[in-house]
Amino acid sequence: MKILIVEDDARIADFLQRGLRAEGHTVHLAREGSSGLALAREAARAARDGGEPCVLLLDLALPGLDGLSLCRRLRAEGQTLPILMLTAQGAVEERVAGLRAGADDYLPKPFDFDELLARIEALARRGGAGSGALARRLTAGALVFDRDTRRASHAGQPLELTARELALLELFMAAPGRLYSRERILASVWGQHEDPLTNIVDVYVRRLRAKLEAAGAPALIHTQRGLGYRFEPGR
Repeated sequence: MKILIVEDDARIADFLQRGLRAEGHTVHLAREGSSGLALAREAARAARDGGEPCVLLLDLALPGLDGLSLCRRLRAEGQTLPILMLTAQGAVEERVAGLRAGADDYLPKPFDFDELLARIEALARRGGAGSGALARRLTAGALVFDRDTRRASHAGQPLELTARELALLELFMAAPGRLYSRERILASVWGQHEDPLTNIVDVYVRRLRAKLEAAGAPALIHTQRGLGYRFEPGR
C-alpha cells in the first residue's frame, strides 16, 4: 500500500518512513501543507486509475497550509482517500475539529507504532482508498473470506463466526505470514479503548482456531511465543 506522510518534524517523519517501509509499504513524504496537498491529489488520482491504494498520515500543525485546511480542501474536491490525522494536540475539541474537517481517524502523539499500523490497516479495509485494489475475496486453500458479505466458508460450507472472529480472520488472511503482536491485534480488532492487559486476544484466537479445525481446516494460526500470532496457510 502507498502511505503518504505530511509531517514537518524531521525526527517523526524519519521514524515513520523507516518503520512503514520496513512493513513493505511504499512511502512518500511532504514537509509542508502545499506540497502535501499536491502529493495527496496525485496519489488519489493514481489510485482511481488502478494504482496502489493510499492512506494519508496528516500532521495538524504544518507550515503554510495547516492540516485542517489541507483536509478540508481534499474533501471539498471530492477526494476520498483515507486520512489519519496525527497531532500533539490531544484535546477533545482538536479531535472533533479534525474529524469535522474530513479526517477518518485521529491519533495523538506520542503514539504506539503497532497501533498506527493497525489503524492504517483498518482504514484500508474500509475500502475508502479510492480504488478497487483491495481484494474483495481472501482465500487460503479451501478457506474463503468474502469482504463484501462479511462471510467465511471452508470447502463451500459456511462458518458460524461472530463479528469479532470475522474481523480477526480477515486481519490474518489479508497478510499471510505476517507476525502480529497481541497489542496490534487488540488495536485493530477491538480499538484503542480496550485494556491492553486483557487476555481477550488469546481467547478469541483459541475460539477461531477451534472453529476452523472443527470445519476441517488445517492448522493455520500459529503462536510465536512471547511475540504474537502468524497466519501461515502453507506451513
